[in-house]
Amino acid sequence: MRYAQGAGLSAERRAFRERLRLQAAERFARDESSTAIARDLRISLRSVQRWRRDWQSGGAGALRSHGPASLPRLGERQLAALEQELAQGLIWHGWPDQRWTLSRVKTVIGRRFHLTYTLQGVRKLLIRNGYSCQVPARRALERDEAAVTGWVKETWPSVEDSRWRSVPGSSSKTRPACRWALARFS
Repeated sequence: MRYAQGAGLSAERRAFRERLRLQAAERFARDESSTAIARDLRISLRSVQRWRRDWQSGGAGALRSHGPASLPRLGERQLAALEQELAQGLIWHGWPDQRWTLSRVKTVIGRRFHLTYTLQGVRKLLIRNGYSCQVPARRALERDEAAVTGWVKETWPSVEDSRWRSVPGSSSKTRPACRWALARFS
């Protein structure tokens, strides 16, 4: 089963799913149809059929949760220590820029805890603990925000409006596809 964040189910979600399976088991004992169970519990028919097979071979115990597929290799205290390590920053760890990458986090984990993670494992660990992937906006150091805001408010509307004016040799079918080309060459 795949999950949107790649980190598996939380304990609460696992317990909820187990309650659904046990409700289905009670209804299996009453010999209700799989389609009615799927409709009432708002789950797929295929899941109900799979649960029925498991229930027939092992009873309600076969439908109980087996816990998470794998336990995190870093404990709670180690995760707190990792968070402190990441908060110290990249320069403290010896990297010249301010960009955390999965390979750099993997290196910090290896140095600090003597554990080896794959890049995918590091990604899942970070997502599971509330971190998100952020791509920095590339902007020039010399960028003047006031000048950019003024250009967008004053200059751009006149350039944008002039796109639709008909001039000799143009037709409505030959509008340029790129706004930036208009702004740069007009």
